[in-house]
Amino acid sequence: MLVYTSITKSYLPKARVLAKSLKTFHPNWTFVLLLSDELPNSFNIKNEPFDEVLTIQELGIPNWKSWAFGHALVELCTAVKGPAAEYLARRTSVSKIMYLDPDIKVFGSLLILEDLLDEHDILLTPHLLVPELELNAIQDNEISALKHGVYNLGFFAAKTSGQGLDFIRWWADRLTKFCRDDIPGGLFTDQRWCDLAPAFFSNLHIVRNKGCNVATWNIAHRPFSRDSSGRIMAGGTPLLFYHFTSYDNGAGVGMLQKYASSQDLAHEVWEVYGEDLIKEGHGKSSHNLSWSFGKYENGEPISKEARCTYRDSLELQKAFPNPYRLIEPSFLSWWRLNKSSTSDIKIHSKYEDLYRRLIKFIKSISLRR
Repeated sequence: MLVYTSITKSYLPKARVLAKSLKTFHPNWTFVLLLSDELPNSFNIKNEPFDEVLTIQELGIPNWKSWAFGHALVELCTAVKGPAAEYLARRTSVSKIMYLDPDIKVFGSLLILEDLLDEHDILLTPHLLVPELELNAIQDNEISALKHGVYNLGFFAAKTSGQGLDFIRWWADRLTKFCRDDIPGGLFTDQRWCDLAPAFFSNLHIVRNKGCNVATWNIAHRPFSRDSSGRIMAGGTPLLFYHFTSYDNGAGVGMLQKYASSQDLAHEVWEVYGEDLIKEGHGKSSHNLSWSFGKYENGEPISKEARCTYRDSLELQKAFPNPYRLIEPSFLSWWRLNKSSTSDIKIHSKYEDLYRRLIKFIKSISLRR
């Protein structure tokens, strides 16, 4: 089994916790770190729990810098998951592939999932397994799942043949073109696409094991306990992996208080996870580094408006194939000159006026030279 996760450098401590917890139960599984960033200077893979680092540059995405510019941080870290799966699936030594989000910790053997891939080609876990009864829970969990996706793509597993490979290729294509945080437009990064997957792929299996992908959105229905051996159980089933979503911004703890206030063991699990992160460098200045693709070459942050304008204009992409660069004519200069006139343009408009201004600007730069 090949397992991979996707991060920027600030998530290295989380990825270390994930990799070490996985290797505790599966020391012979291959763990690949997918990076959409530059590595810190102090990084040495010999001292890391990862078997390999795979960078966005290696995925074979045409004009990858132009493509990456059109994505915010979360969008990019999810967009690369599909192309990376397709890239890794080409390896003759890889027959099964699994993705786990970096903010996951493994608590038990995942052989049950590997075995399921002997019978099925694709595995997905839904956010919820039972209907909610309380109005607040319906709003927090069921409506949220309708907006963000029925299945949580913090996990998926697939064969690299048959429908598994078909799924990987389909998902990679959609994420390359349409991995956007645009809930009003029907998209939420990589997740909403997989709402379609059970209809498209007949050999897809929905994993209903209560110990898989436990998180605050389902923990009320999977109360924690310990069995006679001390193993943590979730809803009476061995806990296999827990998803610590929204750990950094405090929202995760807030939802834990709301839906597991009486579950002392669940709070203990969160506390131990925090200790694990600190041991791996979480909170240290060396890991609070800015995202390399979040700024232009001069260090100026890239605004969401600039990204969306560039992403939705083929003319801009042709004119500025590397929008991070400052060699004139540069996208940043064009944006400074034209951003006020594009502030009212909708994302899906045809940009006729924007195109005219672009051509005029490029001509003026050429004349000044």
